[in-house]
Amino acid sequence: MTTVEREARIVERVPKQLCVGGHWRDARSGATFKVEDPATGSVLCEVADAGQADGMDALEAAAAAQASWAQYPPRERGEILRRAYELLMDRQDDLALLMTLEMGKPVAESKGEIAYAADFFRWFAEEAVRIGGGYAVAPNGQSRLLVMRQPVGPSLLITPWNFPMAMGTRKIGPAVAAGCTMILKPAQQTPLSALALADVLQEAGLPDGVLSVLTTTDAGGVTGPLLRDGRLRKLSFTGSTPVGRALIKQSADQVLRTSMELGGNAPFLVFDDADLDAAVAGAMQAKMRNIGEACTAANRIYVQSGVVGEFAERLTGRMAALRMGRGTEAGVDVGPLIDDRARGKVQDLVDDAVHRGARVLLGGEPGEGAGYFYRPTVLTDVPKDSEVSRTEIFGPVAPVIPFDTEQEALAEANNTEFGLVSYVFTRDLGRALRMSEGLETGMVGLNQGIVSNPAAPFGGVKQSGLGREGGSVGIDEYLETKYVGIAGF
Repeated sequence: MTTVEREARIVERVPKQLCVGGHWRDARSGATFKVEDPATGSVLCEVADAGQADGMDALEAAAAAQASWAQYPPRERGEILRRAYELLMDRQDDLALLMTLEMGKPVAESKGEIAYAADFFRWFAEEAVRIGGGYAVAPNGQSRLLVMRQPVGPSLLITPWNFPMAMGTRKIGPAVAAGCTMILKPAQQTPLSALALADVLQEAGLPDGVLSVLTTTDAGGVTGPLLRDGRLRKLSFTGSTPVGRALIKQSADQVLRTSMELGGNAPFLVFDDADLDAAVAGAMQAKMRNIGEACTAANRIYVQSGVVGEFAERLTGRMAALRMGRGTEAGVDVGPLIDDRARGKVQDLVDDAVHRGARVLLGGEPGEGAGYFYRPTVLTDVPKDSEVSRTEIFGPVAPVIPFDTEQEALAEANNTEFGLVSYVFTRDLGRALRMSEGLETGMVGLNQGIVSNPAAPFGGVKQSGLGREGGSVGIDEYLETKYVGIAGF
């Protein structure tokens, strides 16, 4: 089988219809939309384009199934997730290629994401049987206090295009473990991974009605009525801060439980005493993972003056060695950005920085040929007032900014409305602890460039979001706490 034939076969296998309450069907209107390969601009296939009526059908299914699903034995819910984990790992190669075709990242990275995504199912399979409660004697001894944990109820899960499988499992895993029914609305650019995930969960034994998947070009038209309907009780969203703000406002009328994983502007701090080899390696991970299209990507690289020149030189060398191309090709390190608008935004940020005095050490321009490629780029002498210092880049651009003192580094790192993650490289234990305590972010990577881990709580502060996903607290977002006072003692 040729490469082209294999790609076509993998795309062909994926369901193209909506999954409404566990049943595959066309959109009520019969509408479809095209899914594009960002590396070539060619059309991969067409999938169903849900409308408002389809969304309400999905909510009806979720509401109808909620009571019985909440009573499902926790061990059996966990076993469904465990089987889904095993299916994802068994199909890792095919699912990775599918992801690369619709999103663009190199296949090696896509395989890593499938493993990461599957691990959320494995983690929450184990958490399903650990939902606790409490029993206590009231302080006056006259009653007993019983605390129980119950599922929140029907949940709307909205996921982005940059990690199309992992963002789905990170939300579905705890919802299944807690006993919540779900409606998943994936990003328009990358619907195939979500549809493939629904197919896997059905095969793993997820009962009808528990999960619906709505692919659509009209996100607001589909989700707006759901947010206004009292049967929906939970919203979990991963995406941009402006969209998150709008969804929080829409959620206020029904006082929905909300989880928001929003934008980032991650500072990456390198001190004079850092292991420079480790710092450069960490910067490559934090900057270039997922082509820089990650909310955790290093956005502002602050390097202490004593090593800024050497660091910039080493980083430029590493970036220059990266091979750019279609992610399905062997040896490719950097795939395309998701679409032309994303590439245009990156170019605008680079142009602004250069106009304000930054120097381009590498790149600074789009790639040639078809697809939405942008060359790996290193900027130095980046002014603090440049847009690239304030705006999430979402591309393969590394701005290097010098600093002199620890106090200056901390002040600059915190000088943002965002607070998702920060990175610190130093061999001074006291400094490491001071920075970890002082940085206004929900996560800190200390001498490492990747923080994401299913066993750890993922989330930010300030305008980077609300709540946490993953870790032992991840399931809490899908559970309500009920207190029962017992008299008669």
